Parts: sequence; structure tokens; C-alpha cells
Amino acid sequence: MELDSLKVEKIESQIQPLEPNKGTTFFRTCFNGLNTLSGVGILSVPFALSQGGWLSLVLLFSVAILCWYTGLLLQRCMDSNSRIKTYPDIGQAAFGRKGRVAISIFMYLELYLVAVEFLILEGDNLNQLFPNVSFNMGGHTIGGKQCFVLATALVILPTTWLKSLGLLAYISAGGVLASIILVACVFWVGAVDSVGFHERGDLLNWKGLPTAISLYLFCYCGHAVFPTLCNSMKDRSQFPKVLLVCFITSTITYGSMAVLGYLMFGEYLKSQVTLNLPVQKISAKVAIFITIVNPLTKYAIIITPIATAIEDSRHFCNSHAIISIMVRTGIVISTVCVALMVPFFGYVMAFVGAFLSVTVSILLPCLFYLKINNVALRFGFELMTIVGIMVMGSFVGVVGTYTSLKEIVNHL
Repeated sequence: MELDSLKVEKIESQIQPLEPNKGTTFFRTCFNGLNTLSGVGILSVPFALSQGGWLSLVLLFSVAILCWYTGLLLQRCMDSNSRIKTYPDIGQAAFGRKGRVAISIFMYLELYLVAVEFLILEGDNLNQLFPNVSFNMGGHTIGGKQCFVLATALVILPTTWLKSLGLLAYISAGGVLASIILVACVFWVGAVDSVGFHERGDLLNWKGLPTAISLYLFCYCGHAVFPTLCNSMKDRSQFPKVLLVCFITSTITYGSMAVLGYLMFGEYLKSQVTLNLPVQKISAKVAIFITIVNPLTKYAIIITPIATAIEDSRHFCNSHAIISIMVRTGIVISTVCVALMVPFFGYVMAFVGAFLSVTVSILLPCLFYLKINNVALRFGFELMTIVGIMVMGSFVGVVGTYTSLKEIVNHL
């Protein structure tokens, strides 16, 4: 997608909330928001805790508070102008065409890489359950992980054709339930299936803090979707309550999984906690199956803003429904190709968290808010808070990006 060709004045949401009896309800929006936040980060948050030590839990809670606050800033930006419907619209309201292009680049790249991570995750976990699976095609042997990525794409594809966030809410409800069951299964493995909670872990590991905070940031990288969710609501004034419910619930889930995984496996944790589970146990198999279900329920809502941007461009505006299906199918195919070439799940996730999530979820919301709301530029507690968040976010982004890229290069 060439972002400079997006000449349309705004990217319309899937549902027009201003029409009577149209739009997504409070509870459906909560499900969509929880589904966005409770992503694959739940599998890597124990690894993040093992990298940073017990005290890094403070960073998890701090990141949650910061990202909740910047989510509120985005909503305030939307309230300043009724024509603002999406994140790129906020960028344009703040800095014109350049602002739209800048946020579009970061936002769509972040969402795209998250979708790629979903496919990699599916390949890894299905290969653990069913090792040594392969098939021949055109004289070439396709191994277990690769064929599972392809199979996952075929299953996910029909869900991407749903354009209504109201319909996606039913899929999202399954994703939220899957996250809760996953935590319960991991607890069962530790409490009942003889793994136990005997690992003491480190109090603090300075060397691993950049990786830890990068992974924590990845857990809360839902800001690209927040404006679309807000615009899809029947009553947009309830969106701050939606954010509060989503962040509190997801933080409890993330914190529980982090503590359970670290107590069970300590320094031996892998990038996905499911890869540590004893596959011969039924509870472990259930956990892995739940892990497989999660991306199936989240992939569609993650790529929806990307698909909407393409469909609303001047090349496809008011096109037939078949064009929408072709666009979304093309996105799925491209993510499959990238997933087959990306070798490192954990460090790619850390890179997304440090570089893209910091930019999209922390830095740009603050910058756009200060630009749109001139009153916020007056010296006071709010301005000092926002400037402090931007300075801290910049530091974390630079250090985390350098660390993750260094690890990727070393493994290559």
C-alpha cells in the first residue's frame, strides 16, 4: 500500500454511530477492546518477567497506566472535531497531510507485524502438538511450521471478510474467554500436574530490563484500533469507561500469567510459555489449543484498519464487495509470506514493542494532543506530565530498539 495515494478526506469506520440504532454497544466494544489488548503478549509476558526480574512487574503496571492515559488523549483529540474518525484523521488534524502519512506508516506497520506474529505463533504451537508433519508440493517438502502457517491462514481468511465490528464482537468474546482459560490451564499445570511453583527467580536483572519493558509495551499496543472502536460506538462518551475496563482486566490477566509462568519455570522460560509446558499433560494440550484459538479470533480485528484504509482510497472507494474480499485476501497472503521468512518470534515482538508500540501508543498520542489542544500547552501539571511521558518513552524506545535489533543480528 502506498500511503501517499490515500487522498480520501477520512477513513470511514465500519459502523456509522450517528445513525439511530446503529453502532456497537458498550459491552461489545469492551469485548473488542479486550480482544485487541489481550493478544499474543500474554504468552511472552512470563518471559519478559524472567528477563527483568520480580521488580519489573512495576514496569508492567506503569506501562499499563501510561498507555491507558494516552488512550484517553486520543479520545480527547477525537472529541475536538466531529470529523475525526480514525487515528490517521487525528494525525491530519494535528499536522495536516504529513501527520496522516506519518501515523499511517507507523500504525499499519505495527498492525501488520502483529498479524504476522499471530501466524508465527500458530506455526510454533501446532508444530509442538503435531511434530514431524510435512507434505510435498511441486517437488518441494514443506515442513511442519510452514504447513501449519498455511493451514492457519486458510482458517482465518473467512473471518477477515466480516466488515462489521458488531459481528466481530462475537468472535472477540471467544478471544477474551480463551485468554482466561489459558491462564487457568497454566495454573492447573503448575498446581495439579506436578510442575509446581518452586522457582524463586531474580529480584532485578538490569541487563534484561530493555527486553522486558519492550515486551510489556507490546502487550498494550492497541492504540491504532482505539479510534476505530470509539467511532463504532453508539455512545462515544462511554469510551473512557471502555478503556478503564479493558486496561484493568487485561493487566490482571497479564500479571497473573507472568507470576504463574515465572514461579513455574524461572530462568528457563522460553519466548512463549506454552513451549515450556509438558505436552503429555491434558491441561498443557488444552493450553496450547487455546493459544491456537486466540490468534484465530484476533487476526480479523487487527487487520481491519489496514483493509479499511485501502478500501477507502481513491482506487477502491465505492467498489463492489468482491473488491473488499480481494483486498483482505491479499493482506492475508502477504502476512503468510512474511511469517514464513521471519525466524525469531520473541525478538521481533520486542522490536515491535520498543520501536512501533512506543511511537504509536505513547509518543504520537502526546504529540498530537499538544498540537490539537492549545490549552494543554499552558504550563501546568498536565503539560509536565505529558512532556515527562514523551521523554521517558523516547529513552525506552531507543534503548529497547537497539537491544532487540542487536539480539536479532546476533541470532542471524
